[in-house]
Amino acid sequence: MEAGYIRHLEWHRQVKDPFNWYSYSVAASTDRQRWIIYATFGHTAAELSHPVSPAEDWRDANINLLPHVEFTGNAIYEFLPGLSRGNGMPTPTLRAEYTTVELNQGAGKAFEAALAAEQSKLQGETLWYRLVVGGNTPCYVRLRPRADLAAILDERADQTLSDKVNGLISKMTVETLNLRPNMLVNVTPEPAH
Repeated sequence: MEAGYIRHLEWHRQVKDPFNWYSYSVAASTDRQRWIIYATFGHTAAELSHPVSPAEDWRDANINLLPHVEFTGNAIYEFLPGLSRGNGMPTPTLRAEYTTVELNQGAGKAFEAALAAEQSKLQGETLWYRLVVGGNTPCYVRLRPRADLAAILDERADQTLSDKVNGLISKMTVETLNLRPNMLVNVTPEPAH
């Protein structure tokens, strides 16, 4: 799978795809350990509607990638700058904390208001995204890029959300991601510290 995906990413480089492609492996999780998550960030709806050579992209993916994978999801998230610290484009650090928050029905506005009230207290890069298409809503994802696992563990008190939102959450999952430097396009990872 990895070799096929690297070949497919080379296709993206050759056609000069302007999208950035991040690839992470799930490092600490219950049922998703070693899964690969790939994503692109910072695009408008118009840009997502007009990717580079979609037919050729699928053709290359069918040859190099699809025989070796089972897709489990595909989603579009909207970046929420009023809840975040950062610009929506994650710093490509070697590790990241990845939190998925599923809310009770009708709790989205209250959840966002509570996060917005706490936004000024965020210490490090913290990026919030709202699920738009591709799953059960309301659902949010928080991505906190960090240099290493020690930084994630040292900041674990910051993982918890305000008591104001606890009653709004139906399920929350915290995972650790490892950036895959050999599986990136148009992304320059930060050097290890």
